[in-house]
This record gives sequence, structure tokens and C-alpha cells, in this order.
Amino acid sequence: MAYFMLLLNMLLLVAGQISWKIGLQQQGGIHLGNLLQVVFSPLILLGIALYALATGLWFVVLSRLPLSLAYPLQSLAYAVGIFAAWYFFGENVPLNRWIGAVVIVLGAVIIAAK
Repeated sequence: MAYFMLLLNMLLLVAGQISWKIGLQQQGGIHLGNLLQVVFSPLILLGIALYALATGLWFVVLSRLPLSLAYPLQSLAYAVGIFAAWYFFGENVPLNRWIGAVVIVLGAVIIAAK
């Protein structure tokens, strides 16, 4: 169950980033002239809420798994984030980033091995 909560934590973090990215795109980026409009836009607030949920789950995860295991495994969110950037935003992800994502996944596998 702790690993499921860790996975959900990572997915919430990535979903929050996606929400923020879409929200910022809709607002034309962020600058002094639209700061309050951006901060209070629905997608930015949704991202904040997703991060709050992820933080609550993180507390549960930390109460059940060693930090030396949970924190490195949470780095899988970076690899998921690269995939999300490619899939949802059509970003051109160069080979070196894909290789880096594979290295992160392999590192997580090594850390999780018993």
C-alpha cells in the first residue's frame, strides 16, 4: 500500500505540473501585469491543490517507508514528467533527455532491489 501511495504521490506531482503549464499557456505566461490573474486562475489553483494532496500523501509515505528508499523512488516523477511533456505538449524531447529518464528509472530499480 505504501508503494501505491508513493506512485499516486508522483502522479499528483506530475499532474500539478501539467496543470500549471496549461494554466500558464492560457494566460500567455507570467509577468508583473498579470501576476494576480495567473495566481488565481483555475488551472494554477488546481495545480496547487494537486500539490497539497501530493504533500499529504508524502507524509503517509514517509511514515511507512524509509526516506532513503522513498525519496529516490520519487525521482521517477522526473521521468514521467519528460514523457508527459512529449505526450501532452508535443515537446521535442532530445535523445539525451530520454537517456537521462532511462538512467533515472534504472537507478530507481537498483534502489528498490532488495
